[in-house]
Amino acid sequence: GAGKGTQAMNLVDQYDLVHVSTGDLFRANIKNETELGKQVQSYLSSGKLVPDELTIALVWDRLDQDDTQKGFLLDGFPRTIAQAEALDQGLEERGMKIDAAVCIDVPSPVLVERLAGRRVCPECGASYHIKDNPPKKEGICDRCGAALEQRKDDTEETVKDRIDVYHKNTEP
Repeated sequence: GAGKGTQAMNLVDQYDLVHVSTGDLFRANIKNETELGKQVQSYLSSGKLVPDELTIALVWDRLDQDDTQKGFLLDGFPRTIAQAEALDQGLEERGMKIDAAVCIDVPSPVLVERLAGRRVCPECGASYHIKDNPPKKEGICDRCGAALEQRKDDTEETVKDRIDVYHKNTEP
């Protein structure tokens, strides 16, 4: 809800990087009904973080692919101290390093409003906001005409839980 995905896309384009988003990796596995996707679904739908060992394995599987060797942007990783330590260790083992980190700081009430108002297209992935970026026709995707949905992890209650999890696990 802070706009990290939007800013990530700007940086990916500007610097010709591969965008590695844990959220996208999780959603792809859920959509493809992989075993990992089934495990991940229960955590994401309740606003909880996916266990570190699953997240770390998934990220390294992606970072070890050839297209990331010229550069990548991590989006949503690391989110815990254990993930940061695993990232440091994995980078060292591979002779790689992080060049920069970006922090986008947004007040919690703004995050709740932004995420609770987000609507997404299940077909093409387009994202809208009921107030700040509404589709031309309410509830219908401008790109492909599919019915828009609210993600299960974007309800007000779940967003507040996600913010609490962030302050407890990620902020440190």
